[in-house]
This record gives sequence, structure tokens and C-alpha cells, in this order.
Amino acid sequence: MKILDLPPSEAARLIPLLQDLQDLHALHVEHQPARYPAAPTEAELERWLQGWLQQETVTALVAESPKGALLGYVIFEIEHRPPLPVRFEESRVMVHHIATVSAFRRMGVGLALLHAVKQRAEAAGIKVIATTYAPFNSASKALFQSIGLEPVTIFAEWRA
Repeated sequence: MKILDLPPSEAARLIPLLQDLQDLHALHVEHQPARYPAAPTEAELERWLQGWLQQETVTALVAESPKGALLGYVIFEIEHRPPLPVRFEESRVMVHHIATVSAFRRMGVGLALLHAVKQRAEAAGIKVIATTYAPFNSASKALFQSIGLEPVTIFAEWRA
């Protein structure tokens, strides 16, 4: 498997993964319907991904099989947080999204993508990697914990 940069101009390569993305999104809708709109269309998802990848601080990596098939992707961003009287200044890599084609889950694709993110962070001198995941998403929790990410903050919401 190869891990490659996905330039914004090639965002359409993620289109074959949209069904897997919709399946993952459905899990979020099932558990938190007040937070997530149900059934976004393929066109909406495509526009969202293309626009997102156009941002200068956002990077997408893809995992490719030896024959060029797309196995999964990760989207992350380098964030620079200024110092506050109550928090130190830091730069961090924020992992926003990771997905693996359903047929290739539990085969190390997500782990390989996260190791590539970690290598990018280290090469840039960044010592913090962060992410968020829903409490019901045990697969994400296990994946992120496998590379050493541990919860440090609880994020809570109230919705009317």
C-alpha cells in the first residue's frame, strides 16, 4: 500500500468512497439526529470535499493498493493556536476526517494513514496531534488510541 498526497484538483478521486462516507454519516445521524442532517446527496458531499481541500492549511492523504485502487483517506489541518493567559501557544495537526473503504477495514489502512500524518507532524516540528470522535464510534476511538491519542477534554453540548 502507498500513502500519497491528494491535491485539491484530484478531490474527485474520493467519489468512490462517498457511499462509505454516507454509511459512516448514517451512524452519526442514528445516534445524534439533532446534530446531523440525514442523507446528504452525493453532489453535496462532493462539493463539500472539494471546497474543503481547497483550503491552504488542509491536507488530504490517500491509501492506494499496488494496483492503484483507493483504500481510504485522511484529511487533516495544521492549526496554529496563539498563546493565552491560560494556555500555551502551540501548533498542532488536527485530524478532521478519516475513512476506509468498507472492504478494507481492519486491515491496517487507517493505521497506515495515521502513521503518515504523524510523520508529517514530526517532519514539521509539530508535537501535538488532535482529533474529535463521537462517544458511540468505538472503531475511531480504538484507531486513535492505537497511535497514542488519549482523551484530554470532554466536549459537551446542549441542544434545544
